[in-house]
Amino acid sequence: MPTPTKGPRLGGSPAHEKLMLANLATSLFKHGRIKTTETKAKRLRPLAEQLITKAKRGDLHARRQALAVVRDKDVVFQLFDQIAPRFSNRPGGYTRIVKTGPRKGDAAPMAIIELVEELEVAVAPAPRKAAARKAAKADSIAVLAGEDTDEVPTAPAASSSDDAAESADDTAADKDDETKA
Repeated sequence: MPTPTKGPRLGGSPAHEKLMLANLATSLFKHGRIKTTETKAKRLRPLAEQLITKAKRGDLHARRQALAVVRDKDVVFQLFDQIAPRFSNRPGGYTRIVKTGPRKGDAAPMAIIELVEELEVAVAPAPRKAAARKAAKADSIAVLAGEDTDEVPTAPAASSSDDAAESADDTAADKDDETKA
């Protein structure tokens, strides 16, 4: 749980506030967006983002910590298997709070808290480095083993390309002779 704030609690007691935030987090992960008061949304944001960060880790301890807050197993499954992979490239800021108008009955300021969409980032640089390292390692192993892989394929390919060029010249010369005759 986030550090408690000073001032009055949302539900009257710390235990009630903890249960209210757990229920709000469950609803947020189940539906993707919920409409609540601004104060509850601001209190929910750190808890929801911590749970998503734990879900991104994906290990058993993180799953058990999430189950301690969100007691619905289906929602925890959805959090770990659907929501967390969406945010794998995002370092934080998984929720958005949009303020709406006041509530009709008591004019309480209302807000919508929702999960933001995934961030599209290409992860191309990492595989290139790994592939370059693997190729360099394979080359060094081949040199240590006494195999000279670079010279063996290039020598026959060069001679075969020279032979192909000569045969192409011969066929072109034969065609010229036939057209002249």
